[in-house]
Amino acid sequence: MVVGSISHDIESPVEAKRLWNAFVKDGHNLLPKHLPEVFASITFLQGEGGVGSIKQINFTPANKDFSYVKEKVEEVDEEKLVYRFSHVEGGLIGKKVSSATYEYKYTPKAGGGSICSSAVHFDSLPGVPQEEEKVKEIREMITALFKKVEAYLIANPNLYC
Repeated sequence: MVVGSISHDIESPVEAKRLWNAFVKDGHNLLPKHLPEVFASITFLQGEGGVGSIKQINFTPANKDFSYVKEKVEEVDEEKLVYRFSHVEGGLIGKKVSSATYEYKYTPKAGGGSICSSAVHFDSLPGVPQEEEKVKEIREMITALFKKVEAYLIANPNLYC
């Protein structure tokens, strides 16, 4: 078993609070609507987005690794703009990892814009090596999806204020 983590920072001209509102507060609506090539649907199975809520994300066939994942919300810190969740079913759970916890933090930059920091902490299953090429691919995919939402927010400056 390998205990590991992957981190990634993305700079954005969009304010931290707008990104927070779009991704964390309304991501369940926004992502399937504006990234339908990736997200088929996002549904709350328990709760409405607060700590303890569980949501199911259904992916399109574009995601070749898995068709869905269930996430449990572990932390929602409106003041520090920190969102933390864990995968409880689906995704790579039971295939490559035994557990995975994610954290997203939106930090305002002096002079405007923000930095979105993401980190995933995982325990891989015995005998499953960490694939550096796959890590690179995941980072690139996250950045591409982020930039599509960012472009939408820039084009619609009055949304998620």
